[in-house]
Amino acid sequence: QVQLVESGGGLVQPGGSLRLSCAASGSINSFYFMDWYRQAPGKQRELVASITSGGSTNYADSVKGRFTISRGNAKDTVYLQMSTLKPEDTAVYYCHYAGGLKTFWGQGTQVTVSS
Repeated sequence: QVQLVESGGGLVQPGGSLRLSCAASGSINSFYFMDWYRQAPGKQRELVASITSGGSTNYADSVKGRFTISRGNAKDTVYLQMSTLKPEDTAVYYCHYAGGLKTFWGQGTQVTVSS
């Protein structure tokens, strides 16, 4: 089992920044992906950014150049630095772990971009 706890969501004005954190604990595999997904009301959940255990990253086109995914030194924490936020970034953001043929999700954290 892997437990994921997200934090850092909130209300921010357009153009502002937020940093989300995802703390992972439990049986973390040596090889894994950790991702951030988001789901806006009435829309499907979509992949925002991912990082592998080797440090490779990938981003959705809609966030390239604005969002950065990174890991903490202990590699059990993943961050999503979000800058130049837009109203269309409003969603519940979920942390996701995939490793050892298993996947786990965090409970989600709300990000609202509004003036």
